[in-house]
Amino acid sequence: MSNANSTAPASRRGAAQRLSEYRRYWDEDRETMDPRLREKKIVERIQNQLRYVYAKVPFYRRHYDAHGFTPDMVTSLEDFTTKVPVITKKMLVADQAEHPPFGSYLGVERSELTRIHGSSGTMGTPTMYGVSRRDWAGAGKFSCMALWCAGLRPDDVVHISFPFTLFFGGWGLLQAAEQLGACTFPVGTMVSTERQIELLQRLDCDVLVATPSYVNHLGTTARAHGIDVRASAISVAVMGGEPGASIPAVRESLHQLWGEVSLIDLAAGSTSEMYPFTTSMGCLESDGGVHLFQDENYTEVVSIEDPNEPVPPGTSGAVVATHLWRDSQPMIRFWTGDEGVIDTEPCPCGRTYPRMPKGVYGRLDDMLLVRGANVYPSAIESVVRGVEGSGGEFRIIVDRPADLDEITVEVERDAALATDRAPALQATLQEQFKNALGVRVAIRVVEPATFEQQTFKARRVIDRRSSS
Repeated sequence: MSNANSTAPASRRGAAQRLSEYRRYWDEDRETMDPRLREKKIVERIQNQLRYVYAKVPFYRRHYDAHGFTPDMVTSLEDFTTKVPVITKKMLVADQAEHPPFGSYLGVERSELTRIHGSSGTMGTPTMYGVSRRDWAGAGKFSCMALWCAGLRPDDVVHISFPFTLFFGGWGLLQAAEQLGACTFPVGTMVSTERQIELLQRLDCDVLVATPSYVNHLGTTARAHGIDVRASAISVAVMGGEPGASIPAVRESLHQLWGEVSLIDLAAGSTSEMYPFTTSMGCLESDGGVHLFQDENYTEVVSIEDPNEPVPPGTSGAVVATHLWRDSQPMIRFWTGDEGVIDTEPCPCGRTYPRMPKGVYGRLDDMLLVRGANVYPSAIESVVRGVEGSGGEFRIIVDRPADLDEITVEVERDAALATDRAPALQATLQEQFKNALGVRVAIRVVEPATFEQQTFKARRVIDRRSSS
């Protein structure tokens, strides 16, 4: 891979320039609306959706009848949270198995569909997602507002490294960026990392769209080849598909690799059921976190133990999400499996939507219970990224060799760190983990490139307890 252009800085447009060159908001009236007025509109949309699914969608009619619920029981957001039963991924999978291929919750005639996507099927038969023409068009129109919030502008060249396969991946973002007027480069995930680095430099791409893991991988790979991506034209990185974009240590690590780039999180609510994913998006004027566009998809944070028990702003809980507009496969109080916290404090950008200041920082099904302590992979990543000398990849091994659970974190040594400095790196990591997690963690420093790079929906946990 050539590094001929590695020392010739491209022109970068910072956040201030992006905010001054064009109008500040895509839809100012909507984005700066009085939250009390917005809440009234949300309640109306919820009532409409509940009546619609009860009358037209057999899955919901059966579910609500079994719980003794009827739509007329909801007259407020509090009613919605406390009275409407949640639905889960497990329920949807079972319903599709019984009523293939789309389940009894499609909501529209098959002739009305314009898109069919699916899950990866790593746990068995893929889950199928049908999107009507109306919903696909509506998602694209709304997503323009979300991408504008993230800083995309009509004269950008947007390098999209999300998958273009069975999964929704980059398809919706491609549609929205093009509708916004930007030039898109949908390179996907099948082109090698080295080639992607070469192309984003050759084309002077302004915006990079990828997972946090892949943005990190692009930067570390470029550095290993003597290329400084801080000299590229990339001035905005929009990151989703996994937690990380709002973790301070991850953001600091990415800034070290990419320089003064606006790092935008779109991770919250990025489960396929809740398409369009852009209903939670960061902005140019906050350091991490996402705005929750509550008049598009309504997001709640509830008790992990009881989905009908709301938790106050500032309290961590389980994320439950609802489509307010979709008529095809509408999700009403879908238990996403994410954990987050809602903040209602004003944002410097002037948008009046509530925020998740930490984004989605964990998956409830990824949480590790080790000797009575809750340990999240994202917390471990935060420690690794925050220690100088750590390389690009790591693995978390949970085992039970005797009576107690044990965690071992294997961390690659940065290629720039001398081999004889590995013991010092191990000692530093040991101390940082002790302070951050409150449980004993064994550290093993391994050679660079020991592990396969995780670039999409990173999976770094190896739990051996079930076989112990």
